Amino acid sequence: MEVLYPCCCGLEVHKKSITACVLWAELKGAVRKEKRRFGTFTAELLSLADWLHACGVTHVAMESTGVYWKPVWNILEGQFEIVLVNAQHIKAVPGTEEPIRRTASGSPICYSTACCGGASCHREGRESYAT
Repeated sequence: MEVLYPCCCGLEVHKKSITACVLWAELKGAVRKEKRRFGTFTAELLSLADWLHACGVTHVAMESTGVYWKPVWNILEGQFEIVLVNAQHIKAVPGTEEPIRRTASGSPICYSTACCGGASCHREGRESYAT
């Protein structure tokens, strides 16, 4: 699989917590990852953004249901390239049972776009069905 972004992050967004996993593509196909959990209040979201910057993240994929993704998007927008991922679609993509391909264990945008199976969208598309 072709690496598209050498440092990216997958977020699983819930009502009271966000699990973030940063992936770094290293030499010879090795992957290094680090996970952290953050709260959902503004100060904690700002800490998340600071940590992502410190890690060198350029792209973020968020997996969320309902409207919990909106405050996270508002904080990260303009700082990172953000993609919203529908959890139902990711589970339906062949080969995504491997942890490295799950959003919280590693953003699918770190790899070939075929991994997403067309399951990602930007804010405008997501707002039409996630209210």
